[in-house]
Amino acid sequence: MNIAKQELEKQELEKQGYTVSSLGLESSDNGEIKEADVLLLPVPTTRDGKTIFCPDTDKKIPLDAVYQAKENALILSCGYSFENTNYIDYLKLDSFCLLNAVPTAEGAIARAINDTPFCLWQSKVLVIGNGRVAKILTDRLVGLKCDVTVSARKASDFAYLDALDIKRIHTRDVPQAAEQFDIIFNTIDVTLFDDISKLKDCYLYDLSTKGCIDFEAAQQHGIKAVKLPGIPGKIAPTTAGKIIAQTVNELIGEWVCKI
Repeated sequence: MNIAKQELEKQELEKQGYTVSSLGLESSDNGEIKEADVLLLPVPTTRDGKTIFCPDTDKKIPLDAVYQAKENALILSCGYSFENTNYIDYLKLDSFCLLNAVPTAEGAIARAINDTPFCLWQSKVLVIGNGRVAKILTDRLVGLKCDVTVSARKASDFAYLDALDIKRIHTRDVPQAAEQFDIIFNTIDVTLFDDISKLKDCYLYDLSTKGCIDFEAAQQHGIKAVKLPGIPGKIAPTTAGKIIAQTVNELIGEWVCKI
């Protein structure tokens, strides 16, 4: 995670009365996993499935080290399961994901504004998916007076979009329709574009985990496709840190009530 965001998380939690130490945040820290009542793991918890994600230090903390925690310790992970422990994957919580979707959407739009030689106003924009990030993103794009279309697959999503008078298409039709749009924002982990030639005249921003396109091939063919991982911590570390701290405080409160 971004150092500034992590430091702000610490400060916010300390303001709320918690004693906070760290491990893997900076080279000189020496927090002890086995002494903690609560373990707050990074976003994401791991990138390689073997070690805890510590991009700003040279420390290699194996995932198994988490099992050194106290028997009843609360383990807060992001996108990873620690079986047979008292863990919560906060990436699955609506409360966290909805709040985190706001800086994600704003960051993606900011990138598009900086990249494109035209206004987003009246531009034809496709949002692939209708999940939490997509809903916030669509709301902001509509507010900017973009000509927005959303792709979805479920009847309930189509009904939702119809109720808001937002144009929609089925996700299976996205590859054929792609060349109609100036900008595409992808939010789903499905490979959609086998024929990348249909993307030659648009800008594609991928907010998903795995991506919807072969980015190496896209680059070789001059396709303007960009992967945007970890937007909140990069473009809005203060907000991202506060969202994490708020989530942690709420989860600790619920945990304390149960023990």
